[in-house]
Amino acid sequence: MVRIRLTRRGKKKRPFYRVVVADSRKRRDGPFLEIIGIYDPMKEPSEVRIDIERAKYWLDRGAQPTAIAKKLLKIAGL
Repeated sequence: MVRIRLTRRGKKKRPFYRVVVADSRKRRDGPFLEIIGIYDPMKEPSEVRIDIERAKYWLDRGAQPTAIAKKLLKIAGL
């Protein structure tokens, strides 16, 4: 199954996340199909940038967002 989820980047104690489309059987920071956005919780306020067009494309093709990815999509306006 294809999932929309977060992968962790950044340094220790300074997380930065990419919103990616990946196979659910792969590891969290493993291979992915496409990067569709970013989430930076360290900025004030938190930065959320998601390509709405690509997110809609993947959702129409059956991709399931994780709980946190679903919240971020809602914040981005999807």
